[in-house]
Amino acid sequence: MNQTVRTSTIFVATIFGLASLGQTTGCRDRDDGTDRWVTTENTNVKIDWDKVNEAYKLAEGPEDFEKRVNEIYEGDEVVSVAVQDLDASQQVVTGFFDQNTDGKIDDSEKIFTIKRTVTGEGAAQYETEGHGAAYGSYHSPMLSIVSGMMLGSMLSSAFRPNYVPVYTQAYTTSAQRAGSLHAERSSYRAANPSRFSKPKASGSGKRYGGGSKGGRSGGGRSGGGRFGIRRAGRRARPQRLEA
Repeated sequence: MNQTVRTSTIFVATIFGLASLGQTTGCRDRDDGTDRWVTTENTNVKIDWDKVNEAYKLAEGPEDFEKRVNEIYEGDEVVSVAVQDLDASQQVVTGFFDQNTDGKIDDSEKIFTIKRTVTGEGAAQYETEGHGAAYGSYHSPMLSIVSGMMLGSMLSSAFRPNYVPVYTQAYTTSAQRAGSLHAERSSYRAANPSRFSKPKASGSGKRYGGGSKGGRSGGGRSGGGRFGIRRAGRRARPQRLEA
């Protein structure tokens, strides 16, 4: 009798132990899933820094620059821009996600900073630095610019002998302007689908510009993929009856 009771007790304890383990594992899976979602927000979308530097070099002004940057950026957020002339030779341009739409740059919202300095007659240099966990690893070399290069007026005007700083009071993307930028960018992406064929960083699997390339997302060839052929519903070949 004692042996029977002992065996029953061990069996019940084992059942409860497995149930507790299952609950703990389930909670851990949910937590891990949440963590993975947090680390794949759209603010981790990669940025082509060469294109950003080129956009600054060619920009006609702050509005043209923010338009160019938003065409480069492949995430959902609008990249706001602040442009300020510290004096006649120094300019600071900041790209940021204005998440609270207050037109102010919070440190947590910064994406990049471009610092331009006029170094002499007809010569200047600028460098770009990324910010935050997603972009903080980027720091460009010092990029040289001289008069005579193909430059937008935002840079070339600084070489004029009588140049007076324009943005002593910083230009910042307004909430209304951000709405216009979002609409303009949507139209740009629709007109250039091949440039936005990569999946978004959110991992949702959606692609800019409509269908997937080469039918790899299930919208292409029928009859299964490279790694298997679907055989469900295939008719069996009739067998010959021997006499």
